[in-house]
Amino acid sequence: MADTQVRPDKASAVAELTGGFRDSSAAVLTEYRGLTMAQMTELRRSLGRETTYAVTKNTLAKIAARDAGITDLDELLSGPTAIAFVKGDPVEAAKGLRDFAKANPLLVVKGGVLDGKKLTAEEITKLADLESREILLAKLAGAMQAKMAQAAATFNALPTQLARLAQALQEKKAAEGGTDAPTAPAADASADADASADADASAEAAPEA
Repeated sequence: MADTQVRPDKASAVAELTGGFRDSSAAVLTEYRGLTMAQMTELRRSLGRETTYAVTKNTLAKIAARDAGITDLDELLSGPTAIAFVKGDPVEAAKGLRDFAKANPLLVVKGGVLDGKKLTAEEITKLADLESREILLAKLAGAMQAKMAQAAATFNALPTQLARLAQALQEKKAAEGGTDAPTAPAADASADADASADADASAEAAPEA
């Protein structure tokens, strides 16, 4: 329990580390043994502005992690430790650490925490293999744009389709009206012919004056 007692001159460092654990979406613990100051500067630059990379004492980091509600990092806090506190995209930070470690094998990723859950070094490597948030958003935007273009094409085609449907209905109605129209006049003509014949017959039957 000795590491739970913080000296007054270390309290601000613990508070800063605690804030790092609480305010970050991810924290990656690394061993930096053998890296030069120039390499450390290069690493910080490669991680971007939304990730801070700081060397820390393990005893203080253990206290800070516990104060932040993270209780299973003790086994990772051994040897020279530097922590990358990620406030941006965890995938981008994981890619930066992976790529730097490939070029500089002295950097060793020990593990970390993502959204309060502990990650092994292997899981961080898998995280680095995922597509970044920017790429996923770009793909989503592209898919939405394609859907919108498809919908716009459908809407643009509707007036033409409706016009063709209306024209077809008019032609059908005209065709149906054209077949029925002659029926009534034909019947009237037959009736007129019969009336004329009856009138002639009556005229012939009438006696001459």
